[in-house]
Amino acid sequence: MSSSFYLTQLRRCLLSSPPVEWAIQHIRELLLGALRQGPIPQHVAFVMDGNRRFARQHHIETIEGHNMGFEALARILEVCYKSGVKVVTIYAFSIENFQRSQYEVDHLMEIAKVKLSQMSQHGDLMDRYGASIRIIGRRDLLREDVKVELDKAAALTKDNNKAILNVCFPYTSRDEITTAVRETVVDYLKPVPPRRRPFSETHIARNIRARHVHSAQERRDMLRDVEAAVEAETSDSVSSSTTLHPGSSTSTGQLEDNMTTDTSINGAEYSAVLPDVEAITPAVLEEHMFTRDTPPLELLVRTSGVERLSDFMLWQCHEHTTIRFLKCLWPEFDLWHFLPVLWEWQWQQRRRTLTSWNGNSHAIGPVKVQ
Repeated sequence: MSSSFYLTQLRRCLLSSPPVEWAIQHIRELLLGALRQGPIPQHVAFVMDGNRRFARQHHIETIEGHNMGFEALARILEVCYKSGVKVVTIYAFSIENFQRSQYEVDHLMEIAKVKLSQMSQHGDLMDRYGASIRIIGRRDLLREDVKVELDKAAALTKDNNKAILNVCFPYTSRDEITTAVRETVVDYLKPVPPRRRPFSETHIARNIRARHVHSAQERRDMLRDVEAAVEAETSDSVSSSTTLHPGSSTSTGQLEDNMTTDTSINGAEYSAVLPDVEAITPAVLEEHMFTRDTPPLELLVRTSGVERLSDFMLWQCHEHTTIRFLKCLWPEFDLWHFLPVLWEWQWQQRRRTLTSWNGNSHAIGPVKVQ
C-alpha cells in the first residue's frame, strides 16, 4: 500500500481518539446549529462518484473502495438529516453499470444488500432520524435475492415519515422519463367515464316533446285516438285513407318509428370519449415520475471532479436547481466538504429573495404621503 494510505489511516486513528473526537463532535454540532438558522434545501441529490478511483489511488481492492463509499454515505446522510434536509436521493447503481465485470456487479449488489439492511435496523441511522428508504428504478433487472433484501429494508422503514432516502438502483433518467411517458399514454388511451351531453339535438328535441306530452299515459292515449281517427277515415273513403296513410306525418307506423328512433337516440345520449392529448402537460408527466411525491430538487452534488450528470435526475433539474461538482472523491466526502456547498446555497437563496423583493418594490413604486 502507498504511504498516503497509511497517512490516511493514521489521521483516522488520531481523529477517533476520545479528546479529539469530543472536540470535533461539539464543533460539528455548533456548525450544524448555525446552518439551521438559514434556509435549508429540502431535496438534495448525490452522484457518489470516485469509489474505484479512490481504490486505485490507495492500492486497495475496488470492492473495498465501494465499502468505504457506503460509509461516506452514512456520514453525509446524518449531516443532511440533522441540518433539516427532508429528501436525499443517491445514484447508487446505473443501468449502464451492468456492463462492468460480473465480479464487481455481484459485489455491488451484496454491498447494497448489507449496508441498506444495516441502516434500516431498529435504532440505526434511518430509525434515529425517522427516514424511510425507497428503492426507485428498474427493479426487474435485479436478482430475486437482491429484490427481497431491498424490499425488507424498505418495509422496515415504511412507517418513518420525517425524511426520505431515495436509492436509485438501478436507474437512468432516460429510463425514468420513458417509463413516465409510457404510463401517461396508457392513461390517455382509457376512455373517460360516460358523460351526458345536455346540449345535444336529442336532448333539445326531447324537451320540446315534453312540453306537449307530460306522461306515458297521455302518449298512449294520443296514439289510440290517432288510430281511431285513421280507422274512421278509412271506412269513409279509400282515397282519403290513401292520402292520409302513406304520406301523413300522423300515421301509426311513422309514430311508432319516431318513438323507436327517439328511444335509440335517447339511449345514445351518453358517449365515452378519449381524453384530449392537449391536456398532457409537464405537470401530468411529473405525476408519473419516480420522485413524484417529493419536493423539487434544489441541490445536486457530484464528487470526483467529473462535470456531467451521467443520466441522473435530468427531469428533476430545473431553473432553480444548484449543481455543484467537487474534486474530492466520494469516500473522502464529509461535513467539511459539504458545509461550504450548503453555505453557498444559502447565500444564493438570500440573494434571490432580496432580488425578488427589490423587484417587487420597484414594481409597486414609491408611496406618496398625503
